[in-house]
This record gives sequence, structure tokens and C-alpha cells, in this order.
Amino acid sequence: MDHKIFAIGDIHGCAARLKLLLSRLPFDPGRDTLVFLGDYLDRGPGAREVLDQLCRLKDDGVHIVPLMGNHEYLLLEYHQTGDRTLLPYLRRLGLEKTLESYGGASLHQLGSLQFMPAEHRELLASLLPYWETPDYIFVHAGLRPDQPLAEQHISDLCEVREPFLTEERDFGKRVVFGHTPFATPLLTPRKIGIDTGAVYGNLLTAVALPELRFYHA
Repeated sequence: MDHKIFAIGDIHGCAARLKLLLSRLPFDPGRDTLVFLGDYLDRGPGAREVLDQLCRLKDDGVHIVPLMGNHEYLLLEYHQTGDRTLLPYLRRLGLEKTLESYGGASLHQLGSLQFMPAEHRELLASLLPYWETPDYIFVHAGLRPDQPLAEQHISDLCEVREPFLTEERDFGKRVVFGHTPFATPLLTPRKIGIDTGAVYGNLLTAVALPELRFYHA
């Protein structure tokens, strides 16, 4: 490969950590790719600033691949359907922190997402369920071991844990994922897990591929 891929784990509103991590990555903006594994929102205080950073990278011409996490998936489900049974789940996921980051937006504004700048709404609408290269599959949570990639449901891609975590199924490519926090990155012959719980006081992690080098902030 004449270029690198840098995958970044769950951010959860940790805008300062993201800024520091990006400053530590030796990426070439004109050649390399930044893959964000989802969960930009909730729990941490800086969701708006996180999305600002992603939008700036995109505006600066950096090749970014933003994936959908379960937090964005549920928020967009509520936005699209207005299903109020989703509100308790969203609140348990730390939605209030995201609303606070947008100047104290209310739950009543959640259905329209009009409290967000248009570029933030456009970014959320563009999130991919997964991304693959000849060597890797990038996904937020994982894959169902009994289903081919093209038939995986978006809710599983965003939310699955078992049996993905414990089964060493060969998907034909190494799977790089977030969602499940580990004290240190998970590394097996077929999986790389890089959610290291930044919002819980641990580090925000990125992995550079193909050399398999980790960076932290």
C-alpha cells in the first residue's frame, strides 16, 4: 500500500482528546484515510465540537470515512420515525450531554434536529454502516457470524456484541471495530477492537494500518 488508513475508536463527545489524537497521527492529508468508527455523540460534553472537527477535516479535503455508531443510529431512527418509545433508550445513552453541547436544546427539538447546523445534519445523514478494503472490514460494533456482510442488518452492525466478540469466525478480512470498551486495544488474528473507553477516563485510540501501530490521547 502506498497510503495508510488510520481508524479512530469511539469518541463520545471527547472533543479535546480527539483534537490531541489527530495532532499525534502522522497522516498525509492528501493521501491517507481517516476512518471514524462511530459514536461521536452522548456521554461526553463536546458532541458539537466533535462534529465540527469532522466537518472541518472534510472541508479541508481530508479523505474521511465516518461510520454509524449505535448512538447515531438510534438518534436518526427517532428523527425519521418520531417513535417516542426510543426516548428512554436515548436518554440512557447520555443524550442530555449532546443536547447541552448545542446550547441546551430540548427533547422537543429532537425530532427535527433543527438545533444542529445543517452541515452536522448532513454529516449524520452520510454515515456508512460499514466500510471495507481488500484487507479490512471497518464497522462500529461487529458482525453476525452466521450472515454474509451484504446481509447484515444495520442494527447488528451498530449494536452486536455476542457472539461476535467470542467467536473467531473468519470473515475473509480482518474486522476493525469499536462499541465494546477495552482497557487496551483488543488484538486477535481476525479482529482489532479500538474502543478504549475515552469517555470513561481512559484513552482515545487510533490504529494505523497496515503497520498495526496504535496511537492514543
